[in-house]
Amino acid sequence: MISVEEARARLLAPLTPLGAETVALSAAFGRVLAEDVASRRTQPPFAVSAMDGYAVRAADVTRVPATLKVIAAVPAGQSYDGTVGPGEAVRIFTGAPVPAGADSIVIQEDTERDGDRVTVKEGVAAGRYVRKAGLDFSEGVTGLTAGRRLTARDIGLAAAMNRPWLLVHRRPRVAVLPTGDEVVMPGDPVGRNQIVSSNALALGALIESLGGVAIQLPIAPDDSGALQRIAAGARGADLLVTTGGVSVGEHDLVREALGRAGLEIDFWSVAMRPGKPLMVGRFHDTPMIGLPGNPVSTLVCGLLFVKPAIERLQGLAADAAPTQRARLRVPLAANDRRQDYLRARLARAADGTLEAEPFPVQDSSVISLMAAADGLVVRPPHAPAAAAGDWVEILSLDGI
Repeated sequence: MISVEEARARLLAPLTPLGAETVALSAAFGRVLAEDVASRRTQPPFAVSAMDGYAVRAADVTRVPATLKVIAAVPAGQSYDGTVGPGEAVRIFTGAPVPAGADSIVIQEDTERDGDRVTVKEGVAAGRYVRKAGLDFSEGVTGLTAGRRLTARDIGLAAAMNRPWLLVHRRPRVAVLPTGDEVVMPGDPVGRNQIVSSNALALGALIESLGGVAIQLPIAPDDSGALQRIAAGARGADLLVTTGGVSVGEHDLVREALGRAGLEIDFWSVAMRPGKPLMVGRFHDTPMIGLPGNPVSTLVCGLLFVKPAIERLQGLAADAAPTQRARLRVPLAANDRRQDYLRARLARAADGTLEAEPFPVQDSSVISLMAAADGLVVRPPHAPAAAAGDWVEILSLDGI
């Protein structure tokens, strides 16, 4: 068995980012940039008012009250092309260009208007409530960098930079192949010796949440020929993920059947729990990850291996899943040579400390506790017994 860290490194080593495509800004949320994005304009393009009020010369309101003549009004979207002279003011609204000659804004709450005269009751310094040209960004400046997954905030910035189209990495197409005579899809007739499969749909949801495109293949029965025919449907995919059939039983056929059809295995078996019978290789030109069949093992391995693979294909850094520290609420026994991932509830203590309470049942078939868990307590190989109150590392399950 190899370590989780070595397995992740060997999985990711041959993977490279997919090619790029141009998409409309409205369709770019969640995509990963394939190039730096520079602004096509300066924002704001000219000095604008930050408040509703009056554009004045600060020198005219050093002593207050001061009465000025109102010579124009400028709403946002319009401008006053004249010059503000001594003793003059222009009624102005937020976002409107500051007229020539004026250097500050008096907010309307500090004034009294009488016809074409306005009395300023509070003086202002030069530059007050004026947003200078380029305060936000300037034309040609890089606002977003390649390798960034675009958030709603990024979409707003790209729009402000006048970028209606963006070059992003293509979404990875991930073929999902469930196996086994004992499983059927939800809604299909269930035989007396069968169970309903959750793995393919859970993996599909994970893949889609990570920005991939899930291609659901039919369940492959425990028959070598059928498995090979169904696996052929993964041709053209960027990644093949199988579930089940990778252990050591007589009916675990993935290695044997796909091996005869072109599968080259890099490694099989990882020192982790759940998820020991994990297989990584290449099926023709498609990278392949063979996941265990138990539903909890599938999702834990999905978080640890499928997630970074999809991130790497999209041009992301694909670092190891980040952990945080929490205090145990219950004691834990010493660990063996495999790295454990224990489903746990997380909560904040009265002092704000994050606390973790692993479930007493950790069987890898119990999907209900995976759904109820907030995180995974990570127990390194040969970790000594831990007492309640000891610190442990936590993997968050947010988003999975």
